[in-house]
Amino acid sequence: MKRRSTAIWQGNGVEGKGTLTSTSGVLDKTPYSSTTRFKNEDGKAGTNPEELIAAAHSGCYAMALGYALTGEGYVPDELRVDAAVSIEQITDHFEITGIHLDLTGKVPGITEEKFLGLADAAKVSCPVSRALKAVEITLSARLVQGK
Repeated sequence: MKRRSTAIWQGNGVEGKGTLTSTSGVLDKTPYSSTTRFKNEDGKAGTNPEELIAAAHSGCYAMALGYALTGEGYVPDELRVDAAVSIEQITDHFEITGIHLDLTGKVPGITEEKFLGLADAAKVSCPVSRALKAVEITLSARLVQGK
Protein backbone atom coordinates (compact mmCIF):
# COMPACT_ATOMS: atom_id res chain seq x y z
CA MET A 1 0.00 0.00 0.00
CA LYS A 2 1.32 3.44 -0.93
CA ARG A 3 -0.18 6.89 -0.47
CA ARG A 4 0.91 9.70 -2.75
CA SER A 5 0.95 13.45 -3.05
CA THR A 6 2.75 15.89 -5.32
CA ALA A 7 4.49 19.15 -4.48
CA ILE A 8 5.25 21.72 -7.15
CA TRP A 9 7.60 24.56 -6.10
CA GLN A 10 8.41 27.63 -8.16
CA GLY A 11 10.99 30.26 -7.27
CA ASN A 12 13.55 30.68 -4.55
CA GLY A 13 13.14 29.63 -0.93
CA VAL A 14 12.09 32.96 0.54
CA GLU A 15 9.87 34.37 -2.20
CA GLY A 16 8.88 31.20 -4.01
CA LYS A 17 5.61 29.39 -3.68
CA GLY A 18 4.16 26.02 -4.37
CA THR A 19 1.11 23.81 -4.42
CA LEU A 20 0.34 20.43 -2.91
CA THR A 21 -2.00 17.91 -4.51
CA SER A 22 -3.00 14.51 -3.15
CA THR A 23 -4.45 11.53 -4.96
CA SER A 24 -7.64 11.69 -2.89
CA GLY A 25 -8.22 15.31 -3.89
CA VAL A 26 -8.26 16.51 -0.29
CA LEU A 27 -5.30 18.63 -1.28
CA ASP A 28 -5.93 20.12 -4.71
CA LYS A 29 -3.29 22.64 -5.67
CA THR A 30 -3.29 23.79 -2.04
CA PRO A 31 -0.89 26.74 -1.75
CA TYR A 32 2.16 26.76 0.48
CA SER A 33 5.14 29.07 0.79
CA SER A 34 7.74 30.40 3.16
CA THR A 35 5.14 32.91 4.36
CA THR A 36 2.54 30.22 5.09
CA ARG A 37 5.21 28.21 6.87
CA PHE A 38 6.89 30.84 9.03
CA LYS A 39 4.69 33.94 9.20
CA ASN A 40 1.01 33.15 8.61
CA GLU A 41 -0.19 31.14 11.59
CA ASP A 42 -3.91 31.49 10.85
CA GLY A 43 -3.53 29.27 7.76
CA LYS A 44 -5.70 31.44 5.52
CA ALA A 45 -2.93 31.94 2.96
CA GLY A 46 -2.23 28.21 2.61
CA THR A 47 -0.76 25.27 4.46
CA ASN A 48 2.73 24.19 5.48
CA PRO A 49 4.51 20.88 6.02
CA GLU A 50 4.24 21.07 9.82
CA GLU A 51 0.47 21.57 9.71
CA LEU A 52 0.20 18.53 7.46
CA ILE A 53 2.37 16.49 9.83
CA ALA A 54 0.12 17.59 12.72
CA ALA A 55 -2.99 16.53 10.79
CA ALA A 56 -1.47 13.18 9.85
CA HIS A 57 -0.28 12.54 13.40
CA SER A 58 -3.53 13.49 15.13
CA GLY A 59 -5.56 11.41 12.68
CA CYS A 60 -3.31 8.38 12.89
CA TYR A 61 -3.11 8.54 16.68
CA ALA A 62 -6.89 8.87 17.10
CA MET A 63 -7.45 5.88 14.81
CA ALA A 64 -4.78 3.78 16.57
CA LEU A 65 -6.36 4.53 19.93
CA GLY A 66 -9.80 3.72 18.51
CA TYR A 67 -8.51 0.31 17.45
CA ALA A 68 -6.85 -0.26 20.83
CA LEU A 69 -10.03 0.66 22.70
CA THR A 70 -12.14 -1.58 20.45
CA GLY A 71 -9.75 -4.45 21.03
CA GLU A 72 -10.35 -4.08 24.76
CA GLY A 73 -14.16 -3.98 24.34
CA TYR A 74 -14.71 -0.20 24.52
CA VAL A 75 -16.34 1.98 21.88
CA PRO A 76 -15.38 5.63 22.13
CA ASP A 77 -18.09 8.23 21.70
CA GLU A 78 -15.36 10.70 20.74
CA LEU A 79 -11.60 10.99 20.66
CA ARG A 80 -10.42 14.55 20.08
CA VAL A 81 -6.71 14.88 19.36
CA ASP A 82 -5.00 18.21 18.86
CA ALA A 83 -1.44 17.89 17.60
CA ALA A 84 1.08 20.73 17.87
CA VAL A 85 4.29 20.45 15.87
CA SER A 86 7.08 22.71 17.12
CA ILE A 87 9.60 24.05 14.63
CA GLU A 88 12.57 26.13 15.73
CA GLN A 89 15.55 27.73 14.10
CA ILE A 90 18.71 25.94 15.20
CA THR A 91 21.70 28.08 14.15
CA ASP A 92 21.48 28.11 10.33
CA HIS A 93 18.51 25.76 9.76
CA PHE A 94 15.03 24.90 11.03
CA GLU A 95 14.17 21.68 12.83
CA ILE A 96 11.02 20.04 14.08
CA THR A 97 11.85 19.87 17.77
CA GLY A 98 8.80 18.13 19.17
CA ILE A 99 5.19 17.12 18.79
CA HIS A 100 2.59 17.37 21.52
CA LEU A 101 -0.63 15.36 21.35
CA ASP A 102 -3.50 16.65 23.46
CA LEU A 103 -6.23 14.02 23.81
CA THR A 104 -9.74 14.33 25.22
CA GLY A 105 -11.69 11.08 25.20
CA LYS A 106 -15.31 10.21 25.83
CA VAL A 107 -15.32 6.46 26.33
CA PRO A 108 -18.23 4.88 28.21
CA GLY A 109 -17.43 2.28 30.85
CA ILE A 110 -13.64 2.64 30.90
CA THR A 111 -11.61 3.53 33.96
CA GLU A 112 -9.24 6.48 33.80
CA GLU A 113 -6.28 4.19 34.48
CA LYS A 114 -7.18 1.87 31.57
CA PHE A 115 -7.83 4.82 29.26
CA LEU A 116 -4.50 6.48 30.06
CA GLY A 117 -2.63 3.20 29.61
CA LEU A 118 -4.16 2.59 26.18
CA ALA A 119 -3.62 6.23 25.22
CA ASP A 120 0.07 6.03 26.07
CA ALA A 121 0.51 2.71 24.23
CA ALA A 122 -1.17 4.12 21.10
CA LYS A 123 1.23 7.09 21.17
CA VAL A 124 4.13 4.69 20.74
CA SER A 125 2.49 2.26 18.30
CA CYS A 126 0.70 4.47 15.78
CA PRO A 127 2.51 4.36 12.42
CA VAL A 128 3.02 8.12 12.22
CA SER A 129 4.48 8.21 15.76
CA ARG A 130 6.84 5.44 14.76
CA ALA A 131 7.90 7.34 11.64
CA LEU A 132 8.49 10.52 13.64
CA LYS A 133 10.33 8.96 16.59
CA ALA A 134 13.41 11.11 15.88
CA VAL A 135 11.63 13.92 17.75
CA GLU A 136 10.16 13.94 21.23
CA ILE A 137 6.45 13.13 21.22
CA THR A 138 4.54 14.09 24.34
CA LEU A 139 0.96 13.38 25.33
CA SER A 140 -1.56 14.91 27.66
CA ALA A 141 -4.75 12.89 27.98
CA ARG A 142 -7.96 13.24 29.85
CA LEU A 143 -11.11 11.22 30.06
CA VAL A 144 -14.42 13.06 30.26
CA GLN A 145 -17.86 11.71 31.09
CA GLY A 146 -21.06 11.82 29.10
CA LYS A 147 -21.85 11.85 25.43
